[in-house]
Amino acid sequence: MILYADTSALVKLFVAEEGSDATHDLFRQASLLGTSVLARAELEAALARAVRRGLIRDEDGLDARRRLEIVWPTWVRIAVDERLVARAGALAWEYGLRGYDAVHLAAALVWQERIGYPVVVATFDSELGEAARQASLEVWPAAGLK
Repeated sequence: MILYADTSALVKLFVAEEGSDATHDLFRQASLLGTSVLARAELEAALARAVRRGLIRDEDGLDARRRLEIVWPTWVRIAVDERLVARAGALAWEYGLRGYDAVHLAAALVWQERIGYPVVVATFDSELGEAARQASLEVWPAAGLK
């Protein structure tokens, strides 16, 4: 399975929360894992916010950052260029998506087109998941595991 992960799925690799175990299992099954290069900033911002709000301890946040440094180079990172951003803008209009969600959908679609194989989108964002389904992508998790 070729897996595109948005930030809502990536967070579950670094913070123990509902859905983390299932997400770890899914990621282990993937033969290839990709995400937008912008996911790194979004993920680090989410981790920093969790530390600031006291949702995770400082040490856990630092540990998550160290683990991200290790795994980030092993993931396919979809570049964000003018063409992808323009496509994301069109997708935002078409599906009513927020900015980063539109970028994630555009990145998943562009990656699938480039490699010529189906890409599964891992997201815990219901709006992005629905848009990805409407764009004919397979989405994980199925309804119910949120």
